[in-house]
Amino acid sequence: PSSFTAFSPMDMKLPCEASGNPTPTFRWVKDGQELDSEFVGSGTLTADVNKPLEWYAGFYRCYASNALGTAMTERVHVIVEPQPVLLKKQIVHKEAHEGESIVLSCNPPKSSTPPHIHWMDTRMFHIKQSSRVTTGVDGNLYFANVVKSDSRDDYTCHAQYMAASTILAEAPVNLTVLPSEHTHTHTHTHTHTDYIISIGSVKLLLTAQVMSWGGEVENYDRWLTFISITPNDDGEYECRASNSHGSTSHSFTVTVEAAPYWVKEPQNLQYAPGETVRLDCPADGIPTPTVSWSINGEPLSEVDEEPRRTVSNQVLILQDVRFSDTAVYQCQASNVHGSALANVFLFVVELPPQILSSDGVVYEVSEGGNVQMFCQSFGSPRPHIAWEGQDAAPLLSDPRVSLLTDGTLELSNVSRSDSGIYTCSVTNSNLSITANLEVFERTTILKDGHKIQDYTPKDRYTFFKNNTLKVSDVQVEDTAQYSCDVITRLDHTKATGSITVIGQCVCVCVRVCAREQQHGQEGEEEGRWKWAEFWRVPGDFDHTQLALHPYCSYRFRVIAVNQVGRSHPSDASDLHRTPPAVPKINPSGVRSNSTEPGTLIITWDELDKRSHNGPGFEYKVLYREADSPTTEWNVGSAKSPPFMVNNTGTYTPFEVMVQAVNAIGQGPKPQPEIGHSGEDTPEEPPTGVSSTVMNSTVRLKWNQAQKVRGLLLGYKIYIHRLGSQDGRVRRSLGQQRPEEPEEPLRTGTDRDRWVVVVHGPQTSEELSGLRLFSRYELTVTAFNGKGESPPSSAHSFSTPEGAPGPPASLSFDSPSETSLILFWTPPAEPNGVLLGYVVQYQQGDPLQMEMISDPSVTHMELDSLDSSSHYIFKVIARTAAGDGPPITRRGATLLDGAGCPGRGTGTTEVNSTQGFYILSGLKPGSRYRLMVAHGNVTLWTREAQTIGPGRAVPGSFAAQGWLIGLISAIVLLILILLILCLIKRSKGGKYAVKDKEEKEVDSEARPMKDETFGEYRSVDADEKRSDSQGASLCGHSKLGSDDSLAEYGDSVDIQFNEDGSFIGQYSGRGPVAHGNESSGPASPDNAVPPPPIAPSMSSILNRPS
Repeated sequence: PSSFTAFSPMDMKLPCEASGNPTPTFRWVKDGQELDSEFVGSGTLTADVNKPLEWYAGFYRCYASNALGTAMTERVHVIVEPQPVLLKKQIVHKEAHEGESIVLSCNPPKSSTPPHIHWMDTRMFHIKQSSRVTTGVDGNLYFANVVKSDSRDDYTCHAQYMAASTILAEAPVNLTVLPSEHTHTHTHTHTHTDYIISIGSVKLLLTAQVMSWGGEVENYDRWLTFISITPNDDGEYECRASNSHGSTSHSFTVTVEAAPYWVKEPQNLQYAPGETVRLDCPADGIPTPTVSWSINGEPLSEVDEEPRRTVSNQVLILQDVRFSDTAVYQCQASNVHGSALANVFLFVVELPPQILSSDGVVYEVSEGGNVQMFCQSFGSPRPHIAWEGQDAAPLLSDPRVSLLTDGTLELSNVSRSDSGIYTCSVTNSNLSITANLEVFERTTILKDGHKIQDYTPKDRYTFFKNNTLKVSDVQVEDTAQYSCDVITRLDHTKATGSITVIGQCVCVCVRVCAREQQHGQEGEEEGRWKWAEFWRVPGDFDHTQLALHPYCSYRFRVIAVNQVGRSHPSDASDLHRTPPAVPKINPSGVRSNSTEPGTLIITWDELDKRSHNGPGFEYKVLYREADSPTTEWNVGSAKSPPFMVNNTGTYTPFEVMVQAVNAIGQGPKPQPEIGHSGEDTPEEPPTGVSSTVMNSTVRLKWNQAQKVRGLLLGYKIYIHRLGSQDGRVRRSLGQQRPEEPEEPLRTGTDRDRWVVVVHGPQTSEELSGLRLFSRYELTVTAFNGKGESPPSSAHSFSTPEGAPGPPASLSFDSPSETSLILFWTPPAEPNGVLLGYVVQYQQGDPLQMEMISDPSVTHMELDSLDSSSHYIFKVIARTAAGDGPPITRRGATLLDGAGCPGRGTGTTEVNSTQGFYILSGLKPGSRYRLMVAHGNVTLWTREAQTIGPGRAVPGSFAAQGWLIGLISAIVLLILILLILCLIKRSKGGKYAVKDKEEKEVDSEARPMKDETFGEYRSVDADEKRSDSQGASLCGHSKLGSDDSLAEYGDSVDIQFNEDGSFIGQYSGRGPVAHGNESSGPASPDNAVPPPPIAPSMSSILNRPS
């Protein structure tokens, strides 16, 4: 999109995708400044939670680059706005007199994404609109003239912001309609508005009937909407409104303009060095767009000048191209309404020519046909194709021969002499293929005077071997067109003929045709009369008697008919008029069609004018209350339906009759029908609501509704789940009724609040699918065609406890080769009070089981497992009603790679009260993106990299046999050396005691050197340090090394990577700086930094938004 509005960090997502070889890298430029991040694979830009949302406002453009060039996108304008908020306002009071016009204003918060306006009442029903009450394009509610029934105190304007997923309701408007004081009159006025719109869609505010325009009239003739605007819609429009007091008009001048668009989409190009390249940018628009060029995303004005490159109008020409000219060229056409951007890849390359079409292809064609022989080639520069015939004559000199741009040779109107072998070759090379053309004689049909037809399996039709058709005992129905089709593999031909069967001149019958119209219409155009067959008599009759309608005019003519056909009609007779008479029938379909209380609307199906039977025709309407058959009939008359009676009460039954009368008299006595005056909403709610609960099903009963004030259509049950029986109650948003559904019995999308519609008079309903161990509350309303009754008193019930659902998640970690720690989360649907869990696991047979009676325990450590086998783990939740279904997972200990779900992409659900979470099984030396989310909201993201060379050595330290043997040999050698030293010392000379003591004194007085004393340290300490550093991040990593111990010195420094890999650096230690003698973890200078830990889930969820 050219622009969009972000209301939260989740909205900030700018996609940017591109493909290429090599794989392109992506970068973003914001307001002319390049962002720090660079992407590979996908360039989609998302928000960083560490930056405020306001930082992202600005203009963005994405660039995709590789070694061959850089493509870019259109510029995108990101608008950052806070969520729309409506300040609390007081109820607005307005007054108007009957007959006055009034406007109820709606002023929602401004936004770059205008809201949709809905006027509704407090019951969340839309305000009924009509030609008198409409919503304007500005969102205000317009009353052309108010009536007493418009008085109400809950006109509420709702602003729906689609982009922000927010609906705001303004304070209700209290409208009071007072009795009329005087009559308002209006005179003719005229206003004018100019519009400049771009091609797309547009709405004009109208109040008149549209005459053959391209738009559609909506909103009770108030709007003229153009769904797809075109230049032909440019012009001046006028709408008029009038009534008995005057008229007004408004004119609109619409000027249609267009954003830039491509007349022809630019294509990627491939050229050889030295050729001349022409890049066209054929764009159009209103006004005419300006064209600018860029190379690899850099404007042409900022690129070094090149004398080989010229730009003229919408064309860029590059002469004598070189390999260095390989790039992506951008053409952008812009005007005031927008821009269009095209990326054109110019590839300068030199490739040897190739012929892609097959050699030796045989082409078959019949004489007079057309044929194409293919010779498609490939190369850079584009190979030049030449065709030769058998006689090596130039083919293109023949006007029947054409050489297409792809090397195809097209030959039209071929003859037998064109048969032969044709050769296609690439000039200046030895590449060529051949094509064999075979021309066959054209298929022809030889006629011998007989008609030809497809074979028909009838006794009268005979089809001979020479393709001759014989028709025996011809009949009139054999008159038709006949054709013979001959189809071969190469062509198709057809011959046609006809058979006409002449019948005998015997008159079978006579048709009497008449034209009819009522008296008083004789002056109408003669052409509007319609002739119709009136009667049919035998052919030997010359007169007949006809029954005609009263009060009509007729003309007659006669047509003779035999087996062959009908004759031309005779001349029309003189005009014949029949006298008037009383109506013979009454109208049918007498019924009531009342919509408002206090009124009775009687309607019927009108009689055809031919049934009026005389002048002064009208309908006599009779009505009286049905409950008082002795009451006199009330009489009225009407020229056409409907007939309205006021002050009739609410849904009162009436006997109604409609009789046809004219100036001559009345029609037959009609039969009374039962009708009703208008309905009103039911006055009283249903009572006596009771329930019977059976597991997840409840049987509801209630008493028949009273004072329905109309025809009872059914009942609506509003159900609300309050929460589980353990006291957790879902926060209520207040009772809201959805709009009335037409067909579905169960409506609403809220899992804890829905409506069930019961059609008809039944007073019971069974509801299934309820959640167990839950508390519910419901109300019942009755409804008729006018609306719903007040709700019944709230009725509460609870569902019993049931077996729980499976635990929500199951994961595990492996602290050692023979143990696993299982972690799970409680079921999403406990359906009762959890009593504990059952943990099952098995390697084969038998199944092993552990019982946990504390429901708060959500982990268990399993010991003494086989390090070389996989296990099936199941965790089952338990309530007093029984055990639920298990959650199952397959895994193994560290030796087989357990605990490594984190490679690639993974998701883990944790409890919101958990303060930390450790990710195990990550790949050493890899980079990961961590994210914490709640629902669809991302709360925390960070990138981290694991430490290590990324190579795990299988097997444990103790499992390496060669290493054990080597160490044993070294220990044995040391023991031998010690024994030799003792033997040598025992055989040494005797020294004087004085000399010995002096030597001991000298030895004690000699200062110790750091470099010699520091050479020694505890082997146990080294092993402990190595164990602490060797904790594996991935379960299949083991202690061990492939390195040699041949370089052992006086001290052994065994180090492990973060993934547990045994490095094996065994060289002797040289002098080290003072203070860094120890490499163990106790030194704060070289302590290994801990892996990044995700923040506390509870702190994130409780963080203020």
